[in-house]
Amino acid sequence: MRKVLNVGGNSKAIAIPDCYDGWEHILLDIDPRGNPDVVCDARELGNLPAASYDSIYCSHNLEHYYHHDVARVLSGFIHLLKDDGFALIRVPDMGWLMRTVAQDNLDIEDILYHSPAGPIAVRDMIYGLGTQIERSGVDFFAHKTGFTQKSLHMALQKAGFSHIFVAMGNREIFSFSFKNKPSDYAAKLLGLPDH
Repeated sequence: MRKVLNVGGNSKAIAIPDCYDGWEHILLDIDPRGNPDVVCDARELGNLPAASYDSIYCSHNLEHYYHHDVARVLSGFIHLLKDDGFALIRVPDMGWLMRTVAQDNLDIEDILYHSPAGPIAVRDMIYGLGTQIERSGVDFFAHKTGFTQKSLHMALQKAGFSHIFVAMGNREIFSFSFKNKPSDYAAKLLGLPDH
């Protein structure tokens, strides 16, 4: 059975993408309150056994590390992935945010959109959801860096991913990043363009 490591996923009650249907879902998180399978800071992934996972799923977590720590987290992904493995990463789209703020003349307190968690202000997209940070009492929910399509691609490339597919939509950037050329299985599973 293929294994996916969900890095920073908070809880298994939060759904992961359908492409992982039938896979073994291993949850890794720094916060033990969500009952993760592995309690670990993602900056320390290099301490876990190498080449253990077919995929890394990291949704809205990479922005919670300082810019200088992102390379360490991504090198941990490389360390944990099998040779034919891939990372599926989702982050807020700061390029979209900058364009929207400028185009609509928004203030940092203005509401961008409404989510199931409540209204999301410009400030929340930059610094993390203020109500969640306040309610939790822990600062690891704060955003410490941000990404545009270009900067995420560059960070992934610098970390050692050789084949990177990056797209944007719904105020986020998502990427499928491979250590090596994607297998036919992965290309079909993820609907990748000709590789």
